[in-house]
Parts: sequence; C-alpha cells; structure tokens
Amino acid sequence: MPTGPAPVRELDAATIAELTEAARRILRETRPGTPADAVSGASRPPARSGEPGTGTDGPGSGTDPVDRRVLDRVAREAARLSERTRHHCRPVDTADGLFVLRGLPLDDADIGPTPLSWATVGDQAAEWDVTLLLLATAMGNPIAWEGQQDGRFVHNIVPSPGHEHEQTGASSATLLSPHTEDAFHPGRAHLLMLACMRNHDRIATTAASVRKARLAADDVELLSRPTLPILPDDAYTEAQGFTGAAPPKVPALCQTPDGPTLRYDPAYTPLDDADPAYRAAYDRLSDELARVSVAVSLEPGDVLVVDNDLVVHGRVPFQARYDGTDRWLKRASVRVPDRRTRPEAEKAEHGYGQAAIEAYA
Repeated sequence: MPTGPAPVRELDAATIAELTEAARRILRETRPGTPADAVSGASRPPARSGEPGTGTDGPGSGTDPVDRRVLDRVAREAARLSERTRHHCRPVDTADGLFVLRGLPLDDADIGPTPLSWATVGDQAAEWDVTLLLLATAMGNPIAWEGQQDGRFVHNIVPSPGHEHEQTGASSATLLSPHTEDAFHPGRAHLLMLACMRNHDRIATTAASVRKARLAADDVELLSRPTLPILPDDAYTEAQGFTGAAPPKVPALCQTPDGPTLRYDPAYTPLDDADPAYRAAYDRLSDELARVSVAVSLEPGDVLVVDNDLVVHGRVPFQARYDGTDRWLKRASVRVPDRRTRPEAEKAEHGYGQAAIEAYA
C-alpha cells in the first residue's frame, strides 16, 4: 500500500489565529470548571460497559450529555468566520475524497499523556475539542450518537487495554478493516474528521476512494442492488441487541449525478448469505479498494477530513505501549444538509434503534 501524499490545505497564519482565538474565547466564556466537561459532555459518570467505544449509564439516566452553551457559542463563532477560513473548509474537491488541514499548532507536552480510554480523558486538550467543533460547524452539522462515548460530539480514539483485537477505534494489534463510518445507519456522517493529537510512531490511517476504483459495469449493477444488510459494529452494543424489524438490505454502491458512492463494511456484512455472483463482485470491489488505498500518516495538529460517501478508511496494526505516548486522535462526525449522495430508500431504515443527535437541528 503506497504512503500517499493526501491533498493538503495549508492554513495561513491569519486562519490559524482566527480559529485559535475563537476556541479560547468559547472556553473562557462557557466553562466555570473543567473545559472538557463543558465541551464533550463528561458530566455523565464513566460508562459501565467494558467496550471503550460505547457508553451508557443505564436506562432512565436522563442526564443531558451536551452543554448547550458551548454549542450555541460555537455556532455564533462559526457564523463569523472569515471567507478565507471558510474557503479552507470547502467540500472535498478531488477524486481522493479527502484532504488534510495542516498548520494548527499543538504542543505535545501541553496535552498531557495519551489516556488509556476515552472515558478517562477528562479536560485534556479541550481547546482541540472546541476547534474541531468550529471546523465541523463550518462544514455542516456536527452529530453525536446516544449509544457511543456518552453522546459526545467529539470522540477520543486511543488504544485501550483488553481491546487490542477488536474492529473498533480502541484496537491496536489488528488491522482496522477499511469501512464506511457507521455504515449500518442511514443517518451516518457525510464527513468524518480526525484530528491528530499524538502519533510518535507515524501509524497510518488507510483510505481508499471509490472514485478511483475501476469496476466492470456488471459488477456495478449487481452491487447497486439492496442484497445484504450491514450490521451494527462492536462500538454499538445496544444496536447489536436490537429486536425490532429485520435488518434492512442495502446496496454497496449508489450511482449519483456526480459519480459513484459506497456504503461498505465487510467485517459486519453477512457475505455468506449472498449468492456466488454477488460475493465475487463484492470481492472485486474489495480488491479495487485495496489497489487504490493509500496510507496517510498524520502529524500532530493535522485534521484529516474524509468524505464518508466516497472513501473507506481504516488503520494499520501497531503495538500499543500504554505508557502515555501512544497514538491519540480526536474525531468529529458531520452531516451536510440537503446533500443528495444516498438512495432515497435509506430514509425508511430503522437504524437498529440508534439515534443521532444533531448539534443544530
């Protein structure tokens, strides 16, 4: 797999100053106590589930995981961002389906050691939570999930002891298979944002764009049929226990006026239930995505923006040390209002009982 130069949008000094000053202003005005509590909703008690990707404090909690003051201030500051800054946040505009925002300053010592779990992050790197929310709001509408990381809008992705071999962001020793983020859900993000806090070992995020894949017309036709469901991944234990209607069958590919899009998560797709012709076409899609895949090694301060309708992403395996120096990313998910890149039939899906929370409904 080639180590690609992803398209880079270098932030100029004025843009960096504007974003930094806005984030600090929001923190000063909204937090009487710990900044991450205000930003990420850490007012809830730590999750009881042992799975680091999920979090719930049981039924009937009723605790609001989001401080509305922060989101309101973010919305006001984002609305005032300069045209120069908004130009950096313009939509993905190449077949790569992604870009890197580069130039935001990050001091390795200031952010503290890499936590062992998202639930123990506390107030670490709170300025980055706000900065990521500002960028996400400039690009669309940030979303959170009731069933993941206690409903936070900014997630922390760190390797966690005991989860090394799972297909979640808490893993390390196994290949995180290429996938569409939250592929099981019709309300999944249009954009995925990954901000690099620490990456001493230059661990690569893998990415492959369907716009670069070469597929035969027969395979495109077959994969555009709603043949198999995509089941909830291990970051959603409540969704995995959903007992409502049957899992909806969904197409792997969709044809739009701008080109093909995809919905892809082979680790959670019951491919054995399909006929040999469909499995062969799916295998050829997987082979093509592997052929065009690149490995992007993020630097501290980089923000990788991935079009979740065009690009599947993953991560190479690595050996976690659990000594405070491991890889640490922050993640935000964004919906783009009125975007038409998905089949109309998705609107009827049940989403396995999972609800997305929009920052700005």
